[in-house]
Amino acid sequence: MTGPPPRRASLDDLRAKSTPAHDRERLTTHSRTVHAAVGPIEDRLGNAGVLADAPAFWSRVRRAALLHDAGKIAEGFQRQVDIGGIPWGERHEVLSLAYVDLLAKATGWTEEDRLMVATLVATHHRALLSGDGGGHGGKPALSRQYNKETDWNEAFGTGVGLGTGETVSQVPRFLHREWLAWLCGYLAADPPTTTPGDPTLAHRARDVLEELLNAWRQPVKPHQGLLAVLAQGALTLADRSGSAHVGLQTHMPLAVDYLARLPYEPHAHQRRAAESSGHLVLVAPTGSGKTEAGLAWAAGQMATMSGLPRVVWTLPYKASLNAIRRRFAGSLLPAPGERKADIGLLHGTVAQTLLTEALEDDCAAGDPDSEPTADQARKARAQANAMRLFTHRLRVATPHQLLSGAVAGPTYSSVLLEQTNALFVLDELHAYEPDTFGRLCAAMRLWERLGSRFAVLSATLADTMIQIIEESVEQPVTVHRAPAGTSPVRHRLVLDERPVDAPESVERLREQLREGHSVLVVANTVARAQDLFEQLAEDAREAKPGDPSAALLLHSRFKNGDRDAIEKALLRRHPERREGDAERRGGLVVATQVVEVSLQLDFDRGAVECAPVEAVAQRAGRVNRRGLHPEGPVEFRVHPAETHKPYSAGAMDASWSALTGLVAEGATALSEQDIDELLRRAYDTVWGREWVDEARRNRDEFAARFLTFTDPFHDRSEFAHALTKVFDSVEVLHHEDKAEYQALTRGKKGDPLLASRLLIPLRLGQLRDFGCTYDPYLKVHISEGVYDNVLGLRPSASQETIL
Repeated sequence: MTGPPPRRASLDDLRAKSTPAHDRERLTTHSRTVHAAVGPIEDRLGNAGVLADAPAFWSRVRRAALLHDAGKIAEGFQRQVDIGGIPWGERHEVLSLAYVDLLAKATGWTEEDRLMVATLVATHHRALLSGDGGGHGGKPALSRQYNKETDWNEAFGTGVGLGTGETVSQVPRFLHREWLAWLCGYLAADPPTTTPGDPTLAHRARDVLEELLNAWRQPVKPHQGLLAVLAQGALTLADRSGSAHVGLQTHMPLAVDYLARLPYEPHAHQRRAAESSGHLVLVAPTGSGKTEAGLAWAAGQMATMSGLPRVVWTLPYKASLNAIRRRFAGSLLPAPGERKADIGLLHGTVAQTLLTEALEDDCAAGDPDSEPTADQARKARAQANAMRLFTHRLRVATPHQLLSGAVAGPTYSSVLLEQTNALFVLDELHAYEPDTFGRLCAAMRLWERLGSRFAVLSATLADTMIQIIEESVEQPVTVHRAPAGTSPVRHRLVLDERPVDAPESVERLREQLREGHSVLVVANTVARAQDLFEQLAEDAREAKPGDPSAALLLHSRFKNGDRDAIEKALLRRHPERREGDAERRGGLVVATQVVEVSLQLDFDRGAVECAPVEAVAQRAGRVNRRGLHPEGPVEFRVHPAETHKPYSAGAMDASWSALTGLVAEGATALSEQDIDELLRRAYDTVWGREWVDEARRNRDEFAARFLTFTDPFHDRSEFAHALTKVFDSVEVLHHEDKAEYQALTRGKKGDPLLASRLLIPLRLGQLRDFGCTYDPYLKVHISEGVYDNVLGLRPSASQETIL
């Protein structure tokens, strides 16, 4: 700074933000805006679930919203948000505690009200107490920054320095009186009387912080901790909404009369789903309209729930999110004046980064020589884009994105809050390993406490899985199965003892392509899929000359944007066959398990590697999908896999044994009854019984570790680290895309949703295989592998040698 800063003559000169886009927002304006933002959140959630037992919940959140930035009156903060200002180094929310104390006395709050409002104010940016794990790169908890060594008068009273060396009163008396009068006026209360012996603001802040540390240092009852985390989520969501000037949508794309709008007479299982109340499990064949049944169920629930319920559609693979979002956007109701329904989606890595960056506030220490306006503008964009996680009333997501709310704390408590008064549709729940299945069952129990409901949709759900779901919740679970005969016999099942990439197998596929059939080949690993594609692609192109989509490869190791383009080409090239469609379409698709979910595809022939029974049935559901092939049932060939990976060896053995046993008894199709029998045989094994035990163990352990909020205001950053390891999932950036990614995430005209299109899903254990290193600035792993938009990501030559 050059010279002394301008004198702040009145309350109108106090700023809450330095963002140029909002004309350096006044402190009073921001306080009013965040206070007002609580209303739409309450309207959405109402008093669902545990909130019904907390009548003071919303009044406390509103008070905290008004007072959350009261400490920004400090001269150190005001000088920081001046153009060209320097970091203050203190926490404004700690000084805000002094105003909580004063307002509590002026308005006669109960001690419990005062404690909870103060807690929310103190923790809307930082954890209150350090966690046992020491954190993983998180910001220090308030208990570490303020302790017995703190000079409170220097921090918040009359200090020396602030970049100029002069003695400065942090809160001039006339501004304090004006600010206090404004706050009391907003709450319709008289300002408290003061006497010469009253504590200073600095000492009030110190005393209240000490109270909070003592109150929350020891574990509390789980019910009390959950309510506290939800209140924190409500305040942080209101602050995000007010700071970003982005509100919550009220329009619901899903019409309450959805079932009546279907362009055909609904099937029996769709009607039964729509008429069900509460939790639902629906088992129906692939291609029989499960998605429409799930939407009909959700539409029927909304009329019996409070507030404005949110619908969250979950899928097992990130690779499936874009397809289902596109499907909903084109088929559901747009808001007035819009062309398409606005369906929420933000990929996990970008979402996590935005939540973290949107949490940063202007008190954070930084580089005095950096350009403040660039950082401030970036933060404003992060806040606006982070609101994409919350604004929509219908959203698609993966379970990892939802369960990140279990981390809680200032970053994730809003994610947890938004799972209140919601409708969760868990599509193809069978696709998860027992650990993830168990964790989702733990989440179902929490959702029930939050006043939410769930529906599980699957073509292949074993009875033991349904039993675990039913025992995981307290409310009844309605179980519907589509009537026998819902789907016609579609396949001629062939078990082939040779691998799918054996010369004889590849030659058979080439012959089918030359005959004009459309052929689906599903491999269990990306490397096998890439190799098969390279062997067969030219044959497919020769059979269909001039067709740019004659040969397509789909797996998870594409950039999100490239995979989205491939999915669009797939759906155009291989749509569901219609009545009377007798033409052989030709064309080749080689894929991994990502083809099993959400894509409405139809092929003439199928050749797949053996996989768990559920996966085999899903792969079959993409061949002669609706049973309308002019030849009647078509060949579906299952080959043994050379390795059990990525599945467990037990699951693979159980599946192959069940298939061979069924064929030995004369089964030649994969009817609904055949699939049920395969599931029964697979799970009536040592592996199946161990699967059930592991699912239950993971459910109970996850609930105890992550979903029991006995230490709600301790630093839980180690939980985020542990949760990432639990899900073994990460998104990486190809090294050639670094500059573009930086421009999209950090640039003035960036768009994080577009940035997410550059990311490639991997497992954590694969990071080394693809030469990945972590970039702390971009907050993403960078891969040195080889990439092209036809084959996807592969290890470089040197990495292949190592592998």
